[in-house]
Amino acid sequence: MTVDSTRKHDVFGVGNALVDILANVDDRFVGQFGLHKGSMALMDSKAQAQVLEHLELQNLKLASGGSAANTMVAIAQSGGSGIYAGKVAHDTYGEFYRKDMQNAGIGFPVEMASETGLPTGTCVVLTTPDAERTMCTHLGISTSLHESEIHRDQIAQCKLSYVEGYLWDAPGPRAACRKTFELSNELGVRAAFTFSDAFLVDRFPEEFRDIVTRHCDIVFCNADEARRFCKNENLEECAAELGSLADLVFITDSARGCVVVEQGAASLVAGFAVQAVDTVGAGDAFAGGVLYGLARGQSPQEAARWGNWLASAVVATVGPRLPAGAVAALANGG
Repeated sequence: MTVDSTRKHDVFGVGNALVDILANVDDRFVGQFGLHKGSMALMDSKAQAQVLEHLELQNLKLASGGSAANTMVAIAQSGGSGIYAGKVAHDTYGEFYRKDMQNAGIGFPVEMASETGLPTGTCVVLTTPDAERTMCTHLGISTSLHESEIHRDQIAQCKLSYVEGYLWDAPGPRAACRKTFELSNELGVRAAFTFSDAFLVDRFPEEFRDIVTRHCDIVFCNADEARRFCKNENLEECAAELGSLADLVFITDSARGCVVVEQGAASLVAGFAVQAVDTVGAGDAFAGGVLYGLARGQSPQEAARWGNWLASAVVATVGPRLPAGAVAALANGG
């Protein structure tokens, strides 16, 4: 797959702008709130506050998160560049988010908003000893991202665009996604889409199929999402079906690695053996590595190998992304 190497930035990303609040808990804690381990639950501010009340004695960590934001940071840590569109409020979490993204090396041009009264979105990430993560998400003002905040001139500066499926839950962000796809198609920018979560595949099957068929050059999903999308337990057959809909498909399959489907031909790119500590952010890091590789002219298989390596590094640490400077240090054996 070729991209326009003359463009200034690698990727234009669109996603929910959420501050991640990270905590380590046991299985009992997850069950106490009726949560399904390993899943993401949307909550109002009151329900999320109840979870946080039970974590008040913990030393919680903060990170500018959201799936696509984690991907954009992985691109920057790989040596790439990008622009990110996501909505935050003019509050403490919003200011933290803006500075954190800029410090990570990602352009964040969306204005901080104060007119709605909604707070910056937050996601409480509960990690259990087996490295599974359960997310309690209050989307806050992120649901007010509007298509008017997606700008042609910003997309035109990028080789690729990347949209997360989590945006499909609210009409405003959904319209922003569609505009991103439409402008990308008009401008010759390669458009990528990630399914994000199996529950979204179940909720929006026809819309996702339409996006994949009509607007996407590149699709990201995990094995479970692929099976749910295709309504088929046979992953090889799912890969064939997805490959018939999009030019390039990446299906992650945990430690096994990734199935790459290019022009209908599937190949397995093996993963890296690692002791998992925290699985949060693995898929996001994988997508970041792949997008960086593709933007820099690597083959899909080469890009997938770099994505696999980044994902393995992320699951070996706590949190959704690697610390600043960690990618270079680890790649050099540090």
